[in-house]
Amino acid sequence: MKILLVNKFYYNRGGDCVVTLNTERLLQQHGHEVAVFAMRYPENFSNKWEHCFASQVDFAGGMGNKMAAFARVMGKGDIKAAVARILYDFSPNVVHLHNIHSYLSPLIAQYAHERGCRVVWTLHDYKLLCPAYTCLHAGKPCELCFNHKWHVLTQRCMKNSLAASATSWAEAIKWNKKRLERYVDTFICPSQFMASKMEQGGFDRSKLQVLNNFAPQMPDKPIPTSERDDYYCYVGRLSPEKGLATLLKAASCLPHRLIVAGTGPLEQELRDKYAACNNIEFCGRISPEQVQTLLGKARFSVISSEWYENNPMGVIESLCAGTPVVGAQMGGIPELIDENSGIIYESGNVDALMDAISMAMLHRWDNPTIAQNAQLRFSQDSHYQQLISIYQNRD
Repeated sequence: MKILLVNKFYYNRGGDCVVTLNTERLLQQHGHEVAVFAMRYPENFSNKWEHCFASQVDFAGGMGNKMAAFARVMGKGDIKAAVARILYDFSPNVVHLHNIHSYLSPLIAQYAHERGCRVVWTLHDYKLLCPAYTCLHAGKPCELCFNHKWHVLTQRCMKNSLAASATSWAEAIKWNKKRLERYVDTFICPSQFMASKMEQGGFDRSKLQVLNNFAPQMPDKPIPTSERDDYYCYVGRLSPEKGLATLLKAASCLPHRLIVAGTGPLEQELRDKYAACNNIEFCGRISPEQVQTLLGKARFSVISSEWYENNPMGVIESLCAGTPVVGAQMGGIPELIDENSGIIYESGNVDALMDAISMAMLHRWDNPTIAQNAQLRFSQDSHYQQLISIYQNRD
């Protein structure tokens, strides 16, 4: 098959990028011809199709930049020629969209559909339900825009800016549910939670297919609890919706060692605040190999999110390493964890998180069984077979 993968960036920027890159390698390993379409960006990896990439747009800067970016959001400007060119030059059977809003455009789905391509869209966030992506308002889960998008304007959900919120509202009205369902054959929901929210927002259930993310590399034989180092860890973005304030407040009240890996807007603030806390260690951005080592030796990991997580790779990677997870009762996290592989606690509750951390530290986990079950559930082979069924429109 000839498959076009579409994501707004083509480097390890975030979870959507990682999944896109992993999917590209997986499909190539099975002999498919794969092309990529993204926005031109200095940090992108080199790719044979980069000459077809869309031009870079930037919402910062002067009025010229802002107007070009707004045109991109609305599917106007040079994006039309770029999309037409990649579809003509590559002539795919399947167009598989990932994270495309703002820096690319759902116009890709329209043009692909009109050319007779099968169009599949993996939903990495809640953009089709919430114009501000996160389903958060004032730090709390919010579903006001699921059926009435004007709330993004009244609440100024995008950067607390009327202009930015108006742009998101206009995009949601332009690329509305009815229009997107016309152009997209299947929306891949990485979690059952995502599928239920899409259905709650009025999307056709027959177009929703649940397919978890997969682990591209399985770790070696997991280390048993008795041989693991005496720490637990957090791996991910350091941003408010990830619940870092709750996690670090809980960790500072406990004697156990916490290692925090990742970067984000809260990094310096958190480093400064907990500089005197000897049991909390920040190690910044680390390589995928270092992540595997960190998770593999940890007693457990923590996913402390306070927003609707979809199908977090942090949980999948931890479980595949045989490392249990203390996870917030939020979004798709509870779908991934049972009583044998971790502990679920009330999201945002410091006392509940402290109790869960203490329990996880004392528990003797069956690390090999955790790894075996997770590696089977999130294997490349299983994911590939289900993905090809979706591409070929098989139940």
